[in-house]
Amino acid sequence: MSPPPTVLVHLCSKDEWQSAQARGEHCPASLTASGFVHLSTPEQVHLPANQLYAGRTDLVLLHIDPARLSSPVRWEPGVPADPVGMEFPHLYGPLPIGAVIRVTSYSPDSEGRFAPPGL
Repeated sequence: MSPPPTVLVHLCSKDEWQSAQARGEHCPASLTASGFVHLSTPEQVHLPANQLYAGRTDLVLLHIDPARLSSPVRWEPGVPADPVGMEFPHLYGPLPIGAVIRVTSYSPDSEGRFAPPGL
């Protein structure tokens, strides 16, 4: 078993992040709909970005220190289009803004596709 990642990331719009800062936590629609906040490792975030947000230019990556999360994180399968056996971290509770250690812009290339971020 590999060691847990030192940083997780969450993808959202700049407006969503601004609203989260005002509330003190980020509660995306997935928290109500699925019961968790979708997270990724930096190496896999381009997969959901391309599936859900291809071409969008208003996105940011929230870099998260897992040690600062108070709700459980479970590693679970993504969608069938993801590589076989790949699991994604899911946060079963709101994302506190105090767990976000850095925010970076996340833009697609000229064809609207995302690549793993250069961290």
